[in-house]
Amino acid sequence: MDQPSAFSDDHVVSVAKDEDRLPYRIAVLCYLYDGDGHVLLVYRKQNPNIGMYSPVGGKLDIASGEGPHGCAIRELKEETGIELAAEELRLLGIVSERAYEGQGHWLIFLFEATVPIRRDRVKWVEFKEGRLEWKRVDEVPSLPIPRTDREVMWPQVRAHLGGFFTVHIDWTKEGITWTLHESIKPKTPSS
Repeated sequence: MDQPSAFSDDHVVSVAKDEDRLPYRIAVLCYLYDGDGHVLLVYRKQNPNIGMYSPVGGKLDIASGEGPHGCAIRELKEETGIELAAEELRLLGIVSERAYEGQGHWLIFLFEATVPIRRDRVKWVEFKEGRLEWKRVDEVPSLPIPRTDREVMWPQVRAHLGGFFTVHIDWTKEGITWTLHESIKPKTPSS
């Protein structure tokens, strides 16, 4: 007896869930530190995550074929006025997020600046999407930040500065589950 193909229309329709039909978005987030224990965040006045803090970032211009590094450099310039050279940013992590708050799937490339950012390099405080604020690294978990940032992304970013990680986050009706797929911790002088 023939089994339905994994690619047959009948099979796909019978197993597809609403969250499988959500739009997929590709974005970058950039972690900038001042060298004095502070990280630059945006207090968002627009969706997504209105009324919460997030790192500087935005969506890739998919229509133009923009890559993640180019997007990070562009978003930093647009949102902060800071112009970083490609070698001043490094890929820190990749996050895939299925059915974020039931609204869409995300693929997020996380970057960190490889140099401390002087505060006077930030050209403005207010911009269309929110207000830029330097926050102490140790106070970030107590700020209003998205749930997945608090529970998954921020702890992984802190644990992997100078290293690399990939994580998949799955939103279900029961809550959030996540899997750390790769974890390359930074080398310490003693290791």
